[in-house]
Amino acid sequence: MLDIPSHIRGLVFDCDGTIADTMPLHYKSWVAALREHDADFPEALFYETAGIPTVRIIEMLNERHGYDIPVQETADRKDSLYVALVDQVEPIEPVVRLVKAYAGRLPMAVATGGTRAICTKTLTSLHLLEHFQAIVTADDVARGKPAPDIFLEAARRLGVAPQECYAFEDADLGLQAARAAGMVAVDIRPMHQREK
Repeated sequence: MLDIPSHIRGLVFDCDGTIADTMPLHYKSWVAALREHDADFPEALFYETAGIPTVRIIEMLNERHGYDIPVQETADRKDSLYVALVDQVEPIEPVVRLVKAYAGRLPMAVATGGTRAICTKTLTSLHLLEHFQAIVTADDVARGKPAPDIFLEAARRLGVAPQECYAFEDADLGLQAARAAGMVAVDIRPMHQREK
């Protein structure tokens, strides 16, 4: 397990793909929701948009492909399809071990491009919600990842300087956002790959 240096006073985690292996379920939900509008979302593009809020992804699909997908209605539909699958979510074990090891020892927050409702349901299904002192979502900041706003807000809510935080992420945009906030950005993908 990763050792956290003594000068680090707070831990900030992305949720989807970092704490919880939700990406396959999110993709399944996206495909089903977009199929209702005869729209396609290639899997490679889905992974490229990791960390971007649902509403913004639909706007991008409309812009890029000339779709006329109703934005909020489709975002709500996609989220409801995901919620129906949330009990199937698997933990990303090396990250969950870290969360449990530092629970009560360091303040921890979640910084997610997802919504509060979805994040809360995901963490609850994994029995991890009580370990986090703050949950910051796309709804809480003006700019989503790769802007640093969500990580800066997470540090503010923890009462810890961003430079004294480790940020755990699984997506390039999230790592970029964490670094822009001044945090030490930890890419969890190698940790996860080693255990697969």
